[in-house]
Amino acid sequence: MSNRPIAAIVLAAGKGTRMKSDLHKVLHPIAGRPMLLHLMASVDALSPAKKVVIVGDKADQLEAALGGSAELAVQDPQLGTGHAVQQGEGALAGFDGDVLILYGDVPFVPTATMQSMIDRLNAADTPAVVVLAFEPDDPLQYGRVITDGDRVTKMVEHKDATEVERAVRLCNSGLMAAKARDLFALLARVTDDNAAKEFYLVDIVNIANADGRSCAVVTTDPNDVAGINSRAELAQAEAQWQAFKRDEAMAGGASLRAPDTVWFSWDTELGRDVTIEPNVFFGPGVTVGDHVTIRANSHIEGANIGAGCEIGPFARLRPGTVLEEKAKIGNFVETKKAHLGKGAKANHLTYLGDATVGAGANIGAGTITCNYDGYFKYQTVIGENAFIGSNSALIAPVTIGRDAIVAAGSAVSRDVGDGDLRMVRAEQLVKPGWADRFHDTMRKKKAAEKK
Repeated sequence: MSNRPIAAIVLAAGKGTRMKSDLHKVLHPIAGRPMLLHLMASVDALSPAKKVVIVGDKADQLEAALGGSAELAVQDPQLGTGHAVQQGEGALAGFDGDVLILYGDVPFVPTATMQSMIDRLNAADTPAVVVLAFEPDDPLQYGRVITDGDRVTKMVEHKDATEVERAVRLCNSGLMAAKARDLFALLARVTDDNAAKEFYLVDIVNIANADGRSCAVVTTDPNDVAGINSRAELAQAEAQWQAFKRDEAMAGGASLRAPDTVWFSWDTELGRDVTIEPNVFFGPGVTVGDHVTIRANSHIEGANIGAGCEIGPFARLRPGTVLEEKAKIGNFVETKKAHLGKGAKANHLTYLGDATVGAGANIGAGTITCNYDGYFKYQTVIGENAFIGSNSALIAPVTIGRDAIVAAGSAVSRDVGDGDLRMVRAEQLVKPGWADRFHDTMRKKKAAEKK
């Protein structure tokens, strides 16, 4: 393994017209994460000294998404892949290491594959360029890699290839590795003498070969270099990622009752002996402890779920939710910025927002924490072992004490002390026989109208 510094040049200047979107193509999410950031995470595992993203259309969106984690270089006009890589030369001025050339719309290149390219680049025969290739079921319009052993003898775009060359099944992924001093010297000699009148990156291989230098190929699985250019391909990539994640979850000790109906986020973390029923969706930021049961049709995002908790069915946990050990959230319960202590439960038809619920507290059906006045959010604090009766409205800011009871149907706007009962109801009015007289009168009236 080489100890030379590594840089990555990521091409992301395309217009992505097939997406038909106001969002840059490489920012469309897969498993809740922009595809570009999937790729950058794999690059980061190599601890690169430099990262340069080549931008063009919607550069402001890319700048915001990257948040200063990479340098940006603009390609304008866009004259091909070779021209795009050249735009990174300024950002790598003085850099004397190895350069990976990657594509923002090819998000799932494994770190190990990138490392293999770097290792091959630094092998004893010192190739000028390393090409990443693959063998798809259908070569389609891919450029071809002509080889002798693992030496690349020629690179050719499909539109410029002969019929014999098109019969070759080894295809160019577009990803390459080269030493910085070789890369930009070769790019300076690339011309646009081809059918598309573009500066092709692949021509650096042919130029190096003409100089008598060797170029090498590394192969990978076609799924690792699948490019995304349309909504349909985006959906295929999502399906591929989800299938992998489901298998990983089950291999890690989770039971998925209907795996194809469970949707994970890129950062979902599951403990052992977790049971997930059908139609469960995980948004970003969810951690699930051991022995948790998540019942059908639940939606969970930005939540930390402790060991032994029970969720759903039909529960919605929104960001900021924390459930301690053995807490229960039942059907048609929604939480947001709510912290439930050990063994606390809200079993049905409840909204808990901006709330802290003590251990062992019981929240009855139909309870609402009224946390918003149209301008500001306020906190509700419910003490340990408190009992909130059904159909109660807790008007924040308000504190319900330890072991307190709020009677069903109460609208509580003032604090309740430890061990107190709070009942807020209008006095019940009883009129004996009133209903019978009302029914008699109305029946006679209706009968008269029919005559």
